Amino acid sequence: MGWDDDELVRDQYRTTANLETRTAIWDGSAPQDLVISTLRAVASRLVLDAGAGRGQLAERIRGEVGSRVLALDASPAMVEACRARGLDAVRGDVRDLPFAAGTFDAVVAAWMLYHVSPVEKAVAEFARVLAPGGTLIAITNGRDHLAGLWRLAGLEHAEPPLSRENGAATLARHVASLERHDVETVACFADRATAARYLASVGVEDAEERLPSEGWPRTIAGATTVFIGRATA
Repeated sequence: MGWDDDELVRDQYRTTANLETRTAIWDGSAPQDLVISTLRAVASRLVLDAGAGRGQLAERIRGEVGSRVLALDASPAMVEACRARGLDAVRGDVRDLPFAAGTFDAVVAAWMLYHVSPVEKAVAEFARVLAPGGTLIAITNGRDHLAGLWRLAGLEHAEPPLSRENGAATLARHVASLERHDVETVACFADRATAARYLASVGVEDAEERLPSEGWPRTIAGATTVFIGRATA
């Protein structure tokens, strides 16, 4: 999949199916837990979940933090999935947010900035809509994310445009301070078919044929980073 090609991204998220496949495999430490604890520790009455997907994280923020959450996504299918959870949800482009400056106490961008080009425009918009002293939380993956799975399939894994390795340089230009928290996640593949479905969900053809028939189940390490930025007070 072209990480930040608009047409390919639209096709990837035309339905919720691919995202459901990719979120079903994870176990162990959850980067989302750090989002929740961070928002609990700051004034976060109104939170924008940008690129909210199916709304699982927005639902947790609403329920566990007590914030009012607005879910935004470019995909109509994702917006409908959020609304099905009872969330306030709108369709929109993170490069041109339809909100006034200083609207939100926090902006959460989980696993979505690598789908945006130019990414600087999206981050600048997040900074614009943050209230003074507000919190920006961005989650992304590293170049070694699920590298073991790609090796099993005999494929090279392209580094995301905004990654664990380069994300700080981009984000730091738009916030007053920035923290980096690495989370070593674990993916559990019960069988070859499960791993093949994951690969197929990101556009790999003949995925099952590429994988070994034996040695399942397997656990494979992920590499995820949570960046936490603070807007100028």
